Amino acid sequence: MTGRPANLPKFSDLPLNKADPPFSAWGLYGKDDQLGFLNRQTDAIVAEAAKEIKTGVRVSLNWPLDAQNKVPFFNRQVFHKQLIDKSPRTVNDDVWTFNTQRPSISSSRAGDGLRHFAYQKEKRFYNGVTMEDIHGSKDNTVNGIQAWAEKGIVGRGVLLDFYKWALANNIPADIFKRTSIPLKYLHAVAESQGTEIKFGDILIIRVGYMKAFNQLSMDELEKLAKQNPPNLIGVERSEEVLEWIWENFSAVAGDHPAFEAYPPPKDWSMHEVLLAGWGCPIGELFDLDKLAEECERQNRWSFFVSSEVCNVPGGVAR
Repeated sequence: MTGRPANLPKFSDLPLNKADPPFSAWGLYGKDDQLGFLNRQTDAIVAEAAKEIKTGVRVSLNWPLDAQNKVPFFNRQVFHKQLIDKSPRTVNDDVWTFNTQRPSISSSRAGDGLRHFAYQKEKRFYNGVTMEDIHGSKDNTVNGIQAWAEKGIVGRGVLLDFYKWALANNIPADIFKRTSIPLKYLHAVAESQGTEIKFGDILIIRVGYMKAFNQLSMDELEKLAKQNPPNLIGVERSEEVLEWIWENFSAVAGDHPAFEAYPPPKDWSMHEVLLAGWGCPIGELFDLDKLAEECERQNRWSFFVSSEVCNVPGGVAR
């Protein structure tokens, strides 16, 4: 059966336990659950999503692993590749070193897992896991990405091409300033595309980050990298947006570095609720330009998505 489950709590019921952090849904899928929103990707919903395969056209969302090597953002390690000559045999190996919060090995894009970001005030990750739980035992893999790797992230994706819509409607949207995208704009994008949202969808938002990033000069890159914290476009941090995500999606992603407008206000952030509260995967730095072109060509903005997750026991990001 597809559609919104009848037993799914309302957003207004959150937090499920009033002693837990704001908007949290700890225990919804069991006290030891490590899948979070991926529980929404049921066999029935994935089978229904497979009906989106109509032409056989495939589009990669991978950004090159070394795309940010010139000037690293968020003070993160750059990607390094070591090529190894295995002489006297005519054989080569290589070794890659990288930060998984940059474009990642699994898909050349960053993906936040459930060990990445906690409720900052309460210092609790998804389902109440603590830093001590994560760092205390060498064998402890709780909330690691190995749980997501068992079945991957698979389902019906919907692209909301905010970048195209904003240009067409003369909506100012500065990529490299803290620009919040309100829910009314996202609704307008979906309506302009004729895109239907279904329960369990994977939400993907294009803000035009890749296009803007690739046009920056070295001086501009260096100035941006020195911002502390960086200022970036993203979805509005609001209860309205949270409720929309709660009622519809199994994962969220975009072509920008933080998904939400950055930096967030200090009282709470989308990362806290999505990751620590709900176990909702957040995808960042997806290369969406070719996907947007193909969606435009086919005049449809829904499609089948298959995203591999690295099987790293206790891994933080995928």
